Amino acid sequence: MAKVELKLSVLDQSPVYDSETEAEALQHTIELAQKAEAWGYNRFWVTEHHGSNKVMGSSPEVLVSHLLAKTDRIRVGSGGVMLQHYSPFKVAENFSVLASLAPGRVDLGIGRGPGGLPQTTAALRSNATQADATDGGKTFLEKLLDLEKFLHNRLEVSHPHHGLKLSPTPPQAPDLFLLGTTPSSGEMAASVGMTYIFALFLNSDESVMWEAVKSYRSGFADTNGAKAHAMLALPVIVADSDEEAAGYASEIHVVRILLESGKTFTVFSVEAAEDFGNQSGEKFSYEILPSNVINGAPETVRERLCGIQNDYQIDEIFVVTAIDDFQKRLHSYELLSREFNLLG
Repeated sequence: MAKVELKLSVLDQSPVYDSETEAEALQHTIELAQKAEAWGYNRFWVTEHHGSNKVMGSSPEVLVSHLLAKTDRIRVGSGGVMLQHYSPFKVAENFSVLASLAPGRVDLGIGRGPGGLPQTTAALRSNATQADATDGGKTFLEKLLDLEKFLHNRLEVSHPHHGLKLSPTPPQAPDLFLLGTTPSSGEMAASVGMTYIFALFLNSDESVMWEAVKSYRSGFADTNGAKAHAMLALPVIVADSDEEAAGYASEIHVVRILLESGKTFTVFSVEAAEDFGNQSGEKFSYEILPSNVINGAPETVRERLCGIQNDYQIDEIFVVTAIDDFQKRLHSYELLSREFNLLG
């Protein structure tokens, strides 16, 4: 079997660094999207975070709309919308409008996490009592299934919203993806026949990534003619030398919060971990972990990414680059594009 060409995409969090304003962070996201298109990347996705002073992507559907207008060819999407907070019908409407404005260029990635601290989650779900009464207190999986049905007009006759149709109906529905950081998320994506993306930049344990992808493939159900398709979102830093890249990578870490209930969450600073724990109302602890950044000169990173491609049998990787200097971050993406000859 011939080796599948590795596609590279960009996942951006609109980070704010010490020398920047929040508005500048969003302008950098726009510039990065335009550069990513010019450099031959396949997709450009933005994340969803709330109540943060470090990342500005609180409304991915709004940002996606703007990025679609500022680019011409690259696929643009969310990585991902935190569906637990929202009505599946409203999410389907938002992305159907986007897909009608830019047919064939819209991706809808869905995330399972809260996307913020407990206080923020409570504010997002301030109408939860009314919503639960309307939707029967649906689980995340049930909401995910409803979303897929709304997008493709597949509501069964027994569904309480049968007969409800999206307006507008786009010429091509947005592609749907599930992001996750655990084997259970892989199993969920498999159970509904959905493309799965493991986010190593949020869970730095590569052994968990392997288990999640393995769970996805082994449990995949052939749904509506779909085939199992796994992708990875990896922290990557490319510089002119291995030593320079290693210096940038050494500054990056993740903080894993362990709640007494057994739940775990990942943030990017000790301050955020303490805020999260204090707002949770539970006893908690946290651990600081290396972020497992793939780093080096272009040829070093190429060898590592191609090794991961072979090990995990995937054909697309989302690159997440966190360097505290926008121009150096751009340079990293440009070096990677040249090394993989993305423009052919």
